[in-house]
Amino acid sequence: RQPRSRSAVTLMSAALTRASPCFVARRPRPSRHSSSATVAMASPWSPSPETTVVSAEWLKANIERPDVVVLDCSWYLPAMERDSRAEHDAKRVPGARFFDVDRVSDPSSPLPHMLPDAGAFAAACDAVGVANGDQVVVYDGAGLFSAARGWWMFKVFGHDAVALLDGGMRAWEKLDGAPVETTLPAVPIAAAADACAGWYDDASNAASTPPSSFRATLRPELVLDRHDVLARCVGEDASETLVDARPEPRWSGEAPEPRAGIRSGRVPGSACVPFFDVLDADDRTFKCRDDIRAVFAAAGADVTGAKGIVASCGTGVTACVLSLGAAIARGDGTPLPVYDGSWTEWGEEGSGCPVDGK
Repeated sequence: RQPRSRSAVTLMSAALTRASPCFVARRPRPSRHSSSATVAMASPWSPSPETTVVSAEWLKANIERPDVVVLDCSWYLPAMERDSRAEHDAKRVPGARFFDVDRVSDPSSPLPHMLPDAGAFAAACDAVGVANGDQVVVYDGAGLFSAARGWWMFKVFGHDAVALLDGGMRAWEKLDGAPVETTLPAVPIAAAADACAGWYDDASNAASTPPSSFRATLRPELVLDRHDVLARCVGEDASETLVDARPEPRWSGEAPEPRAGIRSGRVPGSACVPFFDVLDADDRTFKCRDDIRAVFAAAGADVTGAKGIVASCGTGVTACVLSLGAAIARGDGTPLPVYDGSWTEWGEEGSGCPVDGK
């Protein structure tokens, strides 16, 4: 168990700047040929779905509900020197399945962990036993880092009943009486990633691709590419503001990018909202609604205003923290759209995208 301290936040910030009782899963994985009408039925267990964040206390009280599915969405930067799969294998929230936000992605893209096709996402959900009527809860081992990417992915594919465990595994372990599962995972760690890859392998022969039980429907308004950003966020007539979750030294161009071939700097006209600023420094939970609004406002972005806001970061992961933070601040659970390629695409040498910076 890791102590919750400012030093943990400091170590992760530096990485970004330079780069009990045991349970088993309660539901077996459904057949990929199950009736979609059956899995799409509204669950009688959750008349009011949770759509932003839940506390460790809420999860403890609801974890035995048959419609609650917990997903470990941990992923770490190389500089953080952590192994998300090994950590999940060693311990997890009881019944949690590993949902690899890095590998449940589009393998044809040269960019890291880009959003997969709807069919591939559905196949990954089938593999870990997520149905359309489920209340999904996502978490990660850092407190709050990559799990927001999992939250956003479910939103993008039309599954609104998804919430993030505020404070992540740290909050769960701190909660008095909360059990930790240490036996072998009931669902293979690679299940979601392998199913996603298998879908792409089968996609060349549509007739051989079995239908998925989970129904994923893309919400295109929640994901942007660089052409969208150029058209909507850059120039005097920009209709939307791009907020960048990277640390200020990288956004300003003072610090080099951790990836080779990526220029330093920022999207012209963008605002800097480091994702750490919307979190409590000690326990890695979200700040209150008013404080999150104030953080955005200080950067010149009004999350409740008429002008649209788009979230970006280095590779599309921590931008999702801002997307979720804005959903909390708005009070209606509406995510910010995310520029999926983020700075890795925009700042690439030869991309042709304009860059500001020192």
